[in-house]
Amino acid sequence: MSLTGFVRFLRQSLQRLESDFIQAVGLDRSLGPALAVNGPSLLPQPNNSSEPSFLDSIFWMAVPKKRRTIEVNRCRRRNPNKMIKVKTNIEPCVQCGNLKLKHTLCGFCYEKIQKETSLIRRQIQNMEGRPLNTPAVETVVLFENETPGEADQGKRIVERSRKRPSWFNL
Repeated sequence: MSLTGFVRFLRQSLQRLESDFIQAVGLDRSLGPALAVNGPSLLPQPNNSSEPSFLDSIFWMAVPKKRRTIEVNRCRRRNPNKMIKVKTNIEPCVQCGNLKLKHTLCGFCYEKIQKETSLIRRQIQNMEGRPLNTPAVETVVLFENETPGEADQGKRIVERSRKRPSWFNL
């Protein structure tokens, strides 16, 4: 018995078993269970160009033909163009001593300035009664033990009850 003959015999036997089962249960033939076999097709199938193939739904990706060696990978990863450049323009801040880039404001000093400025703005807001109600005159900030000078006449004066910080110049 050849392979195709065996496959034909197996197919007819399964169809006969299926029809006997359907008759015994009393179901309609169109509503009966179908036998599904997952595997490669043993018999040649006609090629219909109108029916999509299961290969059409696969996303094909490129695959390298040969494996990269460890030396090639390391050379690629340790390429000098990909390495982080060593900075030579770093210096300590004159005021606080933290490291900063040359010709830029120190981040720690800027944070202090930002806090002090927000406190001064809050005090101005309390003096004026509401935000954005400022007069069109210059504002002078005076700290403890400071008195307004002749140049400060006609300006808005904000008095702070603390010592003047070293970085807050006149």
